[in-house]
Amino acid sequence: MSLAFSGERTGVVGRNGVGKSTLLRVLVGEQPVSEGTVWRGGSVGVLAQRVNPSPDETVALTLGVADGWAVVARVLAGEGTAKDLAEADWGLDARIEDALEQVGLAGLDLSRATASLSGGEQTRVRLAGLLIAAPDLLLLDEPTNHLDAEGRAIVAQVLGRWTGGAVVVSHDRELLRRMDRIVELSSLGASVDGGNYDLYLERKTAERAAAERELATAGREVERAQREGARAMEKKARRDRAGRAFAASGSAPKIALGMMAERAEGSGAREGRLAERRLEGAEAALAEARARVERVRELSIPMPSSGLAAGRTVLRMDEAVWATPQGRRIVGPLDLSITGPRRVAITGPNGAGKTTLLRLAVGLLEPTSGSVERPVRAAILDQDVGLLHAGETLVEAFRRLNPEATDQDARAALARFLFRNVAGDKRVEGLSGGERLRAGLACVLGGARPAQLLVLDEPTNHLDLDAIEAVEAALRAYDGALMVVSHDAAFVEAIEVDEVIGLDGAEARGRGTAVIDPS
Repeated sequence: MSLAFSGERTGVVGRNGVGKSTLLRVLVGEQPVSEGTVWRGGSVGVLAQRVNPSPDETVALTLGVADGWAVVARVLAGEGTAKDLAEADWGLDARIEDALEQVGLAGLDLSRATASLSGGEQTRVRLAGLLIAAPDLLLLDEPTNHLDAEGRAIVAQVLGRWTGGAVVVSHDRELLRRMDRIVELSSLGASVDGGNYDLYLERKTAERAAAERELATAGREVERAQREGARAMEKKARRDRAGRAFAASGSAPKIALGMMAERAEGSGAREGRLAERRLEGAEAALAEARARVERVRELSIPMPSSGLAAGRTVLRMDEAVWATPQGRRIVGPLDLSITGPRRVAITGPNGAGKTTLLRLAVGLLEPTSGSVERPVRAAILDQDVGLLHAGETLVEAFRRLNPEATDQDARAALARFLFRNVAGDKRVEGLSGGERLRAGLACVLGGARPAQLLVLDEPTNHLDLDAIEAVEAALRAYDGALMVVSHDAAFVEAIEVDEVIGLDGAEARGRGTAVIDPS
């Protein structure tokens, strides 16, 4: 690929595994290229996707200001040397304060251990470090993963105010809508679309429609080539029959008959070869068109009926509370009733008790007070689809979760979710994020008793954009009840939720309340 990055904000998209993170490592110089060259005319700063800080790493160290901050602190404490006085950066405190305020962490203790912060707070600290360093080009790898709505909004605001260039690898559509251009990576290289994600999506939609039209045209061309080939064979057969009849009549000399037969054979062979070439060309075009369309179709997730009756209660909570053994209340008291086939989204900041509420809903936790009724079969799929075990095959996973199923039942159900033939023998550990979620859905919906309440906890965190769109389409087609936790506003809108339940942060304040907002 040949690409240039300067002062614009560039969103980078593409399927998982296509090389988006590798591209960032190439840009920063961590990964050498096999061919070609990379030229950098300025400083580059990177926000990696996940970083696990060591236990002794402080906020100051994560910000990249530990040495400079220590120098200023020694001077202010009257313990500085002459070298400290010469090197002291008296504007550093102001820059640190401004950066932390921009990421919503004003007043954060710089001596605090970074590991004691939540994952979202750690991401914001590292983003503040980039603001302090002020490189010419920011490289952000999935910056909004694992962030709540507030954190996502802060990242978007920081990028909006950023005056340098930025390259952002993300599947966050709200963030991608703030980009100046979109670069899509594929096995063929890179394509560039000027404008934001919505303009890119228009082009992709038109491209998919064109691929479908090309497939239909290629199919018709194959049929036409087959008909022409059949007509050529039929014509040759008629000529052969006529020639044999003429020869049998004895009305022509043998030498003339031989010449006529030779001409007929040569003409028939030429026509046959021409028909074969036309058919081969048409079949090659059909295969190419089918491959382009299959790249889209292979992500589709067919959803069977759950059999849930309209109006049936699928979940009821009465004054339900869950607290830690130490007595700290995480969620509740909650009064909640969901009837089929309602779709409910659970929102709230990180630490508000959303995942705890989901685990109560499916019976992975029992309330410490109050009651929870679960009249129908429910299943929970978290962002890692933890109900699947890494070392097992899909058939083994299906039969474990559906004990009444035979091997043949498992393979038939998996085939309905596009895991056909030997694909059922794939091991879970080798699946992509999209495949893992599709396999999880197959296991909880493909059995004799499909789940009638489907509970999803941040299902899009590890999916690429194509896989997210496929999951959205599948959930729109699902006729059971849904309960979903997601910080992805575009995803929540796409699956057409009926109610939004907002938790106010039970862990922070000791008591949770639910605000039900019928959409």
